[in-house]
Amino acid sequence: MPAKMSEHKGTIVVAIGGNSLTSPGTCTGNQDTHRLAREVCVELAAIAEQWGSLVVTHGNGPQVGFELLRNASAASIVPPDGMDVNVAATQGYIGYLLQQVLGDVLEEMGRDIPVAGIVTQVQVDPEDSGFLNPTKPVGPFYTASEASALMASSAFVMREDAGRGWRRVVASPIPKKIIELSSIQALVDASQIVICTGGGGVPVVREGKRIRGVAAVIDKDHASALLATNLAADTFVISTGVREVYTDFGKPSQKALRHLSASEARALVEEGHFASGSMLPKIKAALGFLKHRGCGRVVISSPGSLLQALMGETGTTIVP
Repeated sequence: MPAKMSEHKGTIVVAIGGNSLTSPGTCTGNQDTHRLAREVCVELAAIAEQWGSLVVTHGNGPQVGFELLRNASAASIVPPDGMDVNVAATQGYIGYLLQQVLGDVLEEMGRDIPVAGIVTQVQVDPEDSGFLNPTKPVGPFYTASEASALMASSAFVMREDAGRGWRRVVASPIPKKIIELSSIQALVDASQIVICTGGGGVPVVREGKRIRGVAAVIDKDHASALLATNLAADTFVISTGVREVYTDFGKPSQKALRHLSASEARALVEEGHFASGSMLPKIKAALGFLKHRGCGRVVISSPGSLLQALMGETGTTIVP
């Protein structure tokens, strides 16, 4: 059955958090990811029904952390992969599962919309200060004593993550260029749903006529904002663990922020309302998109609430 006419024209970029594809305390690995992807993809299919072009990105913080743990555990048996290869691997298997499950959901709906996944490289500056100051949380959460033991027994840098526990942090340079942008644009122009720039993209640097992978994990929200800007998207959606953005999050005085201008959001950033390991990079990514795009909107909400947030019934909407 041909796809019906969408209610909204233009391109929408939806960034899914890597944490929404894992369940704390379970040991089923990718089977767990496949089950959770179903919930995500039902919502993505509903969004695809209403927008002309859907582009999906995703995080990989927990997943790339697991890959690094596997590398460390098996180092005496097989050579460890580079961190860029870990990012490519997680981008590939998360993209594969989303592509497969979203295709199943669309088939059940009677919708003939092709879904394509692209392993995406993202160029960074080799002199980026992020290489000297690791900030990107990856992998599982630890208690303070577990984190202390890991730092003592390995070269890991561990930091407390927004009151939720301790996590390993790695370099997170600013994304500069999406290498496969023209291929992504061609698929968008062909009315295909595209899954790309997973985990912020595989971090690479250019050396003359060649590019080389580097040890880092690019923040997926910043890379998604760059992608949304380059695709001239009208709406950039950031899916996260809370339904709305809050000031004083977790305190008795916390307050939900439903509608913000870019200048209001910028002032809240300067006042220190958002935690660096959780909401701050999302707000900064939103501001970067609005600044460079000059129009459009950013919608921030949680899985299961994205459609209502796009209709203004919940979530946080930020406009220029």
